[in-house]
Amino acid sequence: MIQMNWSKLSNKTFTLTLFFALNSILAIAQKSFQNIKTLYPDYNEIILENSEVYDISIENNGLKIIQDNHHESMVLTQNGIFNNKESFSYSDLILLKNYDAYTIINENGKDKKIKVTQSIEKQSQQSSIFYNDVKERQLTFPNIETGAKKVYNYQVQFLDPHLLHKFIFGDALPIQNSSLEIRTDKNIVIDYKIFNDPNQSILYSKTEKKGKWIHKWILTDIKPAKYEENAPGYLYIVPHINFYIKEYTINGKTTPVLGSIPELYNYYQQFVKNLNKKEDPDLKALSLEITKDKKTDEEKVKSIFYWVKENIKYIAFENGYEGFIPREASFVFERKFGDCKDMGNMISCMAQYANVKNVTIAWIGTRSIPYSYNDLATPSVDNHMIAVFKKGDDYVFLDGTDKETRYGIPTAFIQGKEVLFTENNQYKIYPVPIVPANLNEVKETINLKIENSKLTGTAKMIRYGYNRSHILMQIGDATSKARQEMIKSLVLKGNNKFDLKNFKEENLTDKDLPYVIDYSFDLDNYIIKVDKEIYVNLFLDKFLEKAIIAKDRVSQYEFEYLTQFTTQYTLEIPKNHTIKYLPKNFDMDNDYIKAHFTYELKNNILYLDISLKQKKLLLYKNDFEPWNEAIKKLKTNYNETIILLEK
Repeated sequence: MIQMNWSKLSNKTFTLTLFFALNSILAIAQKSFQNIKTLYPDYNEIILENSEVYDISIENNGLKIIQDNHHESMVLTQNGIFNNKESFSYSDLILLKNYDAYTIINENGKDKKIKVTQSIEKQSQQSSIFYNDVKERQLTFPNIETGAKKVYNYQVQFLDPHLLHKFIFGDALPIQNSSLEIRTDKNIVIDYKIFNDPNQSILYSKTEKKGKWIHKWILTDIKPAKYEENAPGYLYIVPHINFYIKEYTINGKTTPVLGSIPELYNYYQQFVKNLNKKEDPDLKALSLEITKDKKTDEEKVKSIFYWVKENIKYIAFENGYEGFIPREASFVFERKFGDCKDMGNMISCMAQYANVKNVTIAWIGTRSIPYSYNDLATPSVDNHMIAVFKKGDDYVFLDGTDKETRYGIPTAFIQGKEVLFTENNQYKIYPVPIVPANLNEVKETINLKIENSKLTGTAKMIRYGYNRSHILMQIGDATSKARQEMIKSLVLKGNNKFDLKNFKEENLTDKDLPYVIDYSFDLDNYIIKVDKEIYVNLFLDKFLEKAIIAKDRVSQYEFEYLTQFTTQYTLEIPKNHTIKYLPKNFDMDNDYIKAHFTYELKNNILYLDISLKQKKLLLYKNDFEPWNEAIKKLKTNYNETIILLEK
C-alpha cells in the first residue's frame, strides 16, 4: 500500500497521474475478480488452488516424509462472507510441523495480507468415532469481503511410510487448479493408481531436478462434487490418486514397503502377532461356561458371538497405532467396551478358550471404499476389522459392532467386499456375499373390510434379516407413545388418515427369530363411493414407487440391502355387491426386479398376492434408464383400482 500525505502535494500533474495509476491498478484487480465471478455465477466461493507437495528422502537409514499443503480460495458473493472458517487435520502419526494463514484483500489496487490470529485445536469429529487422536486446526479468517482470498499453508511429517494419504481432485466447491507433487530421492520407488478419471484428464509428468525425481499430477477447472442421496460415497465418483512407496534402497539393501498383498498382510501382521499371549483365567472360565452345553463348534461360536454383542459396548477409537492394533481381549473384557478390532479379537480369543481353533480376526473395507485388494494393496483398502469362522469349506463373518444382526449373515455395510485373514499360516482373501433378498423378507398379511366409508383391517408383519435388525436398532428402547409412533410409521398404510388402533410385538430379543408385529387399524378417506360404485385400490403399500433416479444423476445409486416384499391382501366383499372391474395379473422379471401380482376371488373374499424382489445392490449409470422403466411399470399397476357395484 502506498501511503502519502495528500495535503502536502503541490504538483497537481503528479497528483492526477498517481490518482489514475492507482485506479488503473484497482481496475485490473477488480476485472480479475469480476472475470472469476462471471465464470462461476452460481457459487458463493471457489477454490483457486489446492496443492500438496511431498518430499521423501533417506535420512538416518530410514525414510523421512514431509508434506507441504497450500489452499487458496476466493469469496464471490455476500453470502460467501459468512464462510470465514477453514480447517486441516493431523495426528500422532502425522505430526504438524508448522502452519500459517491469512486473508488477502485488495486495498487501493494492492493485495494486503491480514494474518489469522484466531485459531483453535480440537479433536476431529468423525461420524461413529467416539475418540480418535486426529486433531483439527480450525482457522477463523478476518476481514472477509467479496473478492477476498482465504489462504492457508501447513506442513506435516508422516512417521509411517505405509500411511500416505490419497489425493482428491475435488471438493464441494469448484476448483481452478489442483495438483499433487511428489519429490523423491532416486533410490526411492513410488507407484500410484488413478481412480475415476475415464477421460484421462489428469496430466502427469516426471522430471529430474537436483538429483531427485519430481512426479506431478495436475487437474484444472474441476466441477464441484455433487451430493446425491443413496450414493455409495465420494470415492466412487471423484477423481483421485492413491500413491504409495514401493521400496527404497540404502547401502545396497532394498526394503519393500507396499505394492503387493503379501507386503500389506505382513504390515498388518505385526499389529496382531503378539495378541492374547497371556491367558486370562476369568475370560477363559466365562468362555467355557457359555459354551459348556454346546455340541458343535458352530454352536459355541454362535453363543460367544451373541455374548460379545450383548455385553461389550461398541465405541469406536482411533489413537495412533491403536487405529490398527486390537487391544488385549482381557483388557476389553475388564472394561466392557471396545471398537471393531477389539470385538473381533475378543470373539477370536474366546473361541480359542472354548477349544474352537478355526476363528481368526480379519481386515476388511466397508462399502464406502470402492477398491479391492488387487486394485490397491495398501491400508487405504481397509477401515474395519471382524472375526471369521471357518465352517467346513465356507466362512461365517462375525462383526460385533452391529448389535442386532443375527449370526450367519454379515453386517450390511460389508456385503460384497473382500476380507483378508490368516489361514494355515498364510494370508487368504475371501469375498463376503451379498445377502439375497429372500433372507431380508418383509412378509405381511392384511385382512380388510369396508365399514361405512372407511377401511378397517387386521394385519401381521414379519421382518427377517436386515429388515429385522435395522428396524429394531432404530426403535431401540423407545416406550409408550414414542414407540407407538415408531410402529405406526413402520406399518402405515394408504394415507395420513391411517389410525393404528393397537399392536403387539414378538421376538424382540431372539436374533434368530423374525420380528413380528400384529396390529389393527382404520383407514379413512381412502375408498371412494360414487352412486352405486365403490372404488378401492388394494395397494396400500407401493414398494419402491419413489425410487425413480434423476436423469442428471452423477453417482451410482446404492441400496443398503436387498429386500423381498411378500404381501397378501384380503378384502371381504360387502353384502349385495359384486366386482364390476378387476385389474389383470401382472408379471415382471428383469435384471433389477422380479414382481408378481395376482388377483383371485374365493367365497366372497378377494385376494391380492404380491411378490416383489430386488436383484441389484448397486446401480450404475447404464442401469438408470432400465431401472426407471421397471419402476414406471410397477407404478402403473399400483394405480389399478377395483370397482365394486351394488346389486
